[in-house]
Amino acid sequence: MPRQIIKFGQVSENRKARYSYSIEDTIEAGISLTGAELKSVRYGLVTIVDGFVQRRGRDLYLAGVEIQKLPTAARIVNFDERRPRQLLLHRAQINRLIGKLQERGATIVPLKLYFNNRGKLKVLLGVGYGKNKADKRETIKRREWEKHKSRILKG
Repeated sequence: MPRQIIKFGQVSENRKARYSYSIEDTIEAGISLTGAELKSVRYGLVTIVDGFVQRRGRDLYLAGVEIQKLPTAARIVNFDERRPRQLLLHRAQINRLIGKLQERGATIVPLKLYFNNRGKLKVLLGVGYGKNKADKRETIKRREWEKHKSRILKG
């Protein structure tokens, strides 16, 4: 457990998402949490790598995100670590994202979990499409070329 509590800035990042999906659009959303969950997030005990957005009725939920319990928390503070958590968005934004989800091959994944400058927990969602093996190789090739080019220009 980290010694410092995170009050502002990034808590968790899903770097695997940009590798596995071609992200076309991003949107910032709030997330509904209990007090014990928020405290665990402030300590950095959250994993968003397996997260995805699913539709339930007229709302969107963030599923697959794991928020661990604090080891020092009282036994009465009990929550399901992997429960789906409701996303807080305007109705027009929800309708737009539901429309994107209905497209073939589209998925919505969390890219970042962070506290904004007002201290509110936000999740950056990316609307993307899955990459195949060749696309992933192209991404790696482009990244390697950028590194090589910067070394050449530097030296």
